[in-house]
Amino acid sequence: MMSRNVLTFVLAGGKGERLNPLTRDRAKPAVPFGGNYRIIDFTLSNCINSGLRRIYVLIQYKSFSLQKHILAGWDVVSTQLGEFIDVIPAQQRLGQDWYKGTADAIYQNIYAINDHVPELVLILAGDHLYKMDYQKLINAHLANQADVTVPCIRMPREEAPHFGVIEVDDRNFICGFQEKPQAPKTIPGDPEAIYASMGIYLFNAKVLVSELERDAVDVRSDHDFGKNIIPKMLAAGKKLLAYNFGEQSNYWRDIGTRDAYYQANMDLVREKSPFDLYDKTWPLRTHHSHYPPVCLKTVHQGGKNVAGAAVDAIISPGCFIEGARVERSVLSPLVTVRQGALIQDSVIMEGVVVGEGAQIRNAIIDKHVVIPAGEKIGYDLEIDRARFAVTASGIVIVAKKTAIAELS
Repeated sequence: MMSRNVLTFVLAGGKGERLNPLTRDRAKPAVPFGGNYRIIDFTLSNCINSGLRRIYVLIQYKSFSLQKHILAGWDVVSTQLGEFIDVIPAQQRLGQDWYKGTADAIYQNIYAINDHVPELVLILAGDHLYKMDYQKLINAHLANQADVTVPCIRMPREEAPHFGVIEVDDRNFICGFQEKPQAPKTIPGDPEAIYASMGIYLFNAKVLVSELERDAVDVRSDHDFGKNIIPKMLAAGKKLLAYNFGEQSNYWRDIGTRDAYYQANMDLVREKSPFDLYDKTWPLRTHHSHYPPVCLKTVHQGGKNVAGAAVDAIISPGCFIEGARVERSVLSPLVTVRQGALIQDSVIMEGVVVGEGAQIRNAIIDKHVVIPAGEKIGYDLEIDRARFAVTASGIVIVAKKTAIAELS
């Protein structure tokens, strides 16, 4: 199928409350990730690499930085060829409500489907980390003559309460759907595993419009694809296909929580990273500013030379590391690390300055924070809890532009 017959929606309007304070000033898909990127860059890169170039990004809460990023970094399509990556804010076109759920977000923009008259509509989330060739998904959908196809991924059974769980028959058609069950249906022949929905939906356009219109007038509905649309279609005997994403990759992360966000960043600096930022066959795009090269500088300290060093780390352009050491960490652009400082197992965002002799471990430091000389973060969680956010697993988060008092 020609890509111009597919219209793509990226849902990027969630509040992201579980990522606070990283989402205090920005939408979840706009949170920096992996040094140079924003979370939404991975979904948009999947689209471009899959040949899908008619894309609407639906935004709502705290969307200014997200909108600015897309306008600056994603001018990569040809409007003369009918291609676009357009940002649509919530507009209350059909009433006084903002988006009430994932399905309602599409319904409130149903005019866009009617304007373009696509054959298929692909609905994606803007806060997931994975690489998927959507053309393979489209091919499976068409070959099986499905009404909707739902990509899924194998997960351990104990993860079921966090996901929509798909039950399949021997032809991979969906025969059951459970939303975050405590007692899930497992994969046939594997009682310890489930198929988890990835929150991606590929619809025949006419079927989607019909289902959205029916759901919109149901006052009992949460207007959500996983909770309402998919179960209702299943009950009505529609053809729902499960697409096993494991045929392409085993790596998919919903980075909607603070600990999940931290772990996904740490995946990038593991000895064998499960997610390759450097795959030339699947380029990852973003907005790049003009920064100078990385500088690792040796300083003379205590009668000897101390080299700036980075080990098992991602260091972005513009970083300046003088006589300091960075281990198993991700540094965004324009981070300065002064002599004698030590950073371990941490995510340091743009414009952070780490003072002389400061020590940081197991932490996320948001943009434009100055860490005073001699400061310690991540070493005494009781002290850290009184000043910063601390996750369930003990990761310390210092919010954007936090003023940290100098040590007395």
